[in-house]
Amino acid sequence: MKKILLSNALNYYRANLHAHSTISDGKKTAAEMKEFYKSHGYSAIAFTDHETFVTHNDLTDDSFVALNGYELGVTESGWNSFTKCCHVCFIALEPENDKDFCFEYTKDPDGKLTLDKSKPTFKREYTGESISEMIKLGRENGFFATYNHPTWSLESYPEYMSYNGMNAMEIQNYGCVAVGYDDDNGHAYDDMLRGGKRIFCVATDDNHNHTPDDSMDCDSFGGYVMINAPKLEYRTLTSALESGNFYASTGTAFHVGPEIHSLVYEDGVVTITTSQVRNIMCMTGSRACKIAQANSGETITSASFKINDNEIYFRLVVTDSEGYKAYTNAYFVDELN
Repeated sequence: MKKILLSNALNYYRANLHAHSTISDGKKTAAEMKEFYKSHGYSAIAFTDHETFVTHNDLTDDSFVALNGYELGVTESGWNSFTKCCHVCFIALEPENDKDFCFEYTKDPDGKLTLDKSKPTFKREYTGESISEMIKLGRENGFFATYNHPTWSLESYPEYMSYNGMNAMEIQNYGCVAVGYDDDNGHAYDDMLRGGKRIFCVATDDNHNHTPDDSMDCDSFGGYVMINAPKLEYRTLTSALESGNFYASTGTAFHVGPEIHSLVYEDGVVTITTSQVRNIMCMTGSRACKIAQANSGETITSASFKINDNEIYFRLVVTDSEGYKAYTNAYFVDELN
């Protein structure tokens, strides 16, 4: 049976799913960020300020969608350069959702939120159980939950494998990369997949815009998702996120990353079409990984890979001539056959 996983018959909308404005520790207002990102071809931003859920529906129009969210953090006791932490972004699935579901550090500067004062304060602790409960509360209250920057957080297998219920994880966090961290987390994604977590992967900016817009270390436009959807509206975009109808890509303010045009699975073979790239890798749950490689000085725009029936999953990684990558989500063979 033919299954279209990413369709070139639908639109692709470029979105940054992790962003900080002047509401927390960013240097641009939400309105300034909208215009800045639109000028670089973006159709959506998830505004995920630290510990502060403020809706931005007034910024949504026919050419742009403001996704409402916030980022919650949990740390070990004390704080220094060796302290481990866990950060999770929560994006409201509905534009009307104005619930702040995790009450320990609630801020409501404009009185916009619906707060249930009858609920007890949620005390966050740096344990797998507490963080999983925080994610569970977010999901139950209508949010898409993304686990952020494991490298910057100094977290490894014992920590991230203890977190349950997330929708996705950051396979790259460009804001961290821009300041010197190797936050390219394909290894962590494969750890989670092989460990039984059926989750998606996103690339994000996590931008704060502390540097000039035209500098090489500008933390915008380096990590994004391309949402595959029929139209540009809030719930259509978040429905596509829930269903995994998107891919992640990376670049810089001066270089647009590789593109994926279509992805099709039929009779045990996955076929991908792309922009001009250097190579296409097929990663699996075993050692049966594969690569399609261009000859020296040339590029390719498609590849097909046979997927063994006993594989757990497959995911594709596309690398362009400058070394920037695009990532599909993982697809599980038992769900496709």
